Amino acid sequence: MGMIGGGPGSFIGPVHRLAAELDREIELVAGAFSSDAARSREAGVSYGIDKARAYPSLDAMFAAEAERDDAIDFVSIVSPNHHHLPAARAALVAGVPVMTDKPLTGDLDEAGELAALVAGAGLPFGVTYTYSGYPLVREARERVAGGELGTIRKVVVEYPQGWLAGEANGKQAEWRLDPARAGLGGCIGDIGVHAFHLAEFITGETVSEIFADLGSVVPGRVLDDDCSILMRFANGARGVLLASQIEVGELNGLRIRVYGDRAGLLWKQEEPNSLLVQHIDGRAELVRAGTAQLGPAAASRTRTPGGHPEGYLEAFANLYRDFAAQLRGESAPLLPGIEAGVRGMTFIATAVAASRGRAGWVPLAA
Repeated sequence: MGMIGGGPGSFIGPVHRLAAELDREIELVAGAFSSDAARSREAGVSYGIDKARAYPSLDAMFAAEAERDDAIDFVSIVSPNHHHLPAARAALVAGVPVMTDKPLTGDLDEAGELAALVAGAGLPFGVTYTYSGYPLVREARERVAGGELGTIRKVVVEYPQGWLAGEANGKQAEWRLDPARAGLGGCIGDIGVHAFHLAEFITGETVSEIFADLGSVVPGRVLDDDCSILMRFANGARGVLLASQIEVGELNGLRIRVYGDRAGLLWKQEEPNSLLVQHIDGRAELVRAGTAQLGPAAASRTRTPGGHPEGYLEAFANLYRDFAAQLRGESAPLLPGIEAGVRGMTFIATAVAASRGRAGWVPLAA
């Protein structure tokens, strides 16, 4: 694996590295970790790779790796959003498959351009919508698809954080609040798109219309830091999506409730090893990770027995395991790909435009 981004001070770069290497199918061996050559070399030292493979630029990496017998098999893009398209373009032109962090790009036009590049290249391409990698999220999806909940009627997905409730300091806050680097959306692009993907991933239903109210609550901010969105699904179900980074005291409280005409379910990211299923006859089933309760989709991505918690890193690792399968030519149908990436950018762009224009209910293109 080669890495693009993830230089000194990065949060997500080391996460990707640890997750990718967890199952020993992938090893980080090279990277263009920063646009600053010295910082890229510094990152290479911290990752413990050959100093000659900590490159000063994308062009240098792809040119040098193409001459090696042990060249990188793919790249993982973990740089800020504005860099996703040029990084992915460089990789695909070089014939290198891509795994990229979300959101897919800085704006919807860029997403369309990248989709065309992916189609033309015919190479594996994955998007790290992390929460789709949790075993009990896959269990929830499987149960919904199997009809256990019946017809889906209502979806409530919330993603509260509080880390941007006050003055924003540090590298992570700086780029996320800068339109030049974060792109079109703030909170909606950082965490709201995760919540949106999770709603469609678990239910298998498509959101057809939204009513969006995005706000910049903290004075002086250009991008949104608080989002409230009503949703209508193509099957007639209603939904609510709440995402905020100004809710004091909240950490990473992603949670989703899905209600059908036979049962409802609840999953919380901060308690990821439990899935509550409540049936219309009053029965309540607590599904636990690592137990015989799990179906094939969850069981195949569980590493430890029940009672031994798995979490964020393992969910990331499941996406990389899926991607490794694709590189071997195997099927990995639950790995989000270019379609999921474009879908997320469509959601972000539509929500931002609708909120700014006070447009009320607007269609969400398929």
